[in-house]
Amino acid sequence: MPRPVRCREIRLLPEFWSFMPEDGCTGESVVMTLDELETIRLLDHAGLTQEACAQQMDVARTTVTAVYESARKKIADCLINGRRLVISGGNWRLHRCAAVPETLDEKGDDIMRVAVTYENGSVFQHFGHTEQFKVYDVQDGKIVRSEVVGTNGQGHGALASFLKNLQVDTLICGGIGGGAKTALAEAGITLYGGVTGSADAAAEALLAGTLAYNPDIQCSHHSNESGDHDCASHSCGSHKCSSHN
Repeated sequence: MPRPVRCREIRLLPEFWSFMPEDGCTGESVVMTLDELETIRLLDHAGLTQEACAQQMDVARTTVTAVYESARKKIADCLINGRRLVISGGNWRLHRCAAVPETLDEKGDDIMRVAVTYENGSVFQHFGHTEQFKVYDVQDGKIVRSEVVGTNGQGHGALASFLKNLQVDTLICGGIGGGAKTALAEAGITLYGGVTGSADAAAEALLAGTLAYNPDIQCSHHSNESGDHDCASHSCGSHKCSSHN
């Protein structure tokens, strides 16, 4: 039997998830995995050696060489042949490099962790600029604890990594861009966007299955009442975390 592939460790989810020629693309899209992108980030952008890159990704140097060569060939294919490049998938895990507040415990298997973009008690309306999340731990359908957590100045794509490191299962927010939505999906975090009003009330409504949200939200000033969606039919209270770990 072939040996199982060792999971590659990455430090940051990307902010941009696709690239295409200005005048349109030809042929099928090229998919670059997140671990391939990480080798490009570490070797070409950060200037690390392959040995240092391997250490950060927790794999052998020969693995880094193979993954890096694959990534470079995909970039060349897109540049020469005018293909669209899409970042998605791969065999990876997210390194716990974001600082987790000491008061925020590791959550057990029976806990669902919900985060809400937070400002002065309300749902903050721009995910990429939020400076705080209110985090709720839910057990047996009830909130058993909550805490306001600062983002340490992180924004946009880095916030998906931050939330995954907090072991968040579900995010409630106002406006959010397409790249951040992709990052959250890759991190296994369920999104309810286009929500307004009290953060506490939104968390309670999620558990009750009555949260009004907009599944097609892109940014706060594009939302409207006709886009609201009742999540009662989606069994929000029984969400189970999906993970790449």
